[in-house]
Amino acid sequence: MIAAAILILSYIIGSIPSGLWIGKLFHNKDIRNFGSGNLGATNTFRVLGIKAGIVVTVMDILKGTAAVLTAYALGYESLMLVAGVVSVTGHMFPIFANFRGGKAVATSSGVILGYEPLLFVLVVLCFLIVLYLSKYVSLSSMTAGVFAVLYCIFFADDPALLIIVSLMAGFVIIRHKSNISRIRNQTEPKINWMSRK
Repeated sequence: MIAAAILILSYIIGSIPSGLWIGKLFHNKDIRNFGSGNLGATNTFRVLGIKAGIVVTVMDILKGTAAVLTAYALGYESLMLVAGVVSVTGHMFPIFANFRGGKAVATSSGVILGYEPLLFVLVVLCFLIVLYLSKYVSLSSMTAGVFAVLYCIFFADDPALLIIVSLMAGFVIIRHKSNISRIRNQTEPKINWMSRK
């Protein structure tokens, strides 16, 4: 019963539509009607600006972390990663936003933060380096996901972590399918606030 409650709570936590709520509460905007129409942090940055984007990014990360740590705090260590994946599913298909959610990047990284903080730091560094070089948020997100999988294969002796990280990386890549096509066609928008000198 407690295990089921943890998973239900994890989905509810993941379903919190941070970008939607921040946009409506503080900017009187539904970000689903602007930019890419996505509820994730990237579209929040694009539509609402840097401050709102940072807030939503942190909130989305903490959704994954909260799910993992809730399982841990209640003594269900074996459910930590499963709870994390359930929260990611809630983020992608939120009950509070007609099941139209984000692309799983920030919440997936939050799961890693709650379970393997060192890997989280490395994933963030990978994301920032690729973003600096390419200016593509989507490419940076997918590359960070692949990096996380490779790290688990070569450096983490934890089969469960490898399986869950691979699953989340798959979510990220699938959710960026349209971005991949735009990158190939050179029509994918680039960020303009991180420039090389």
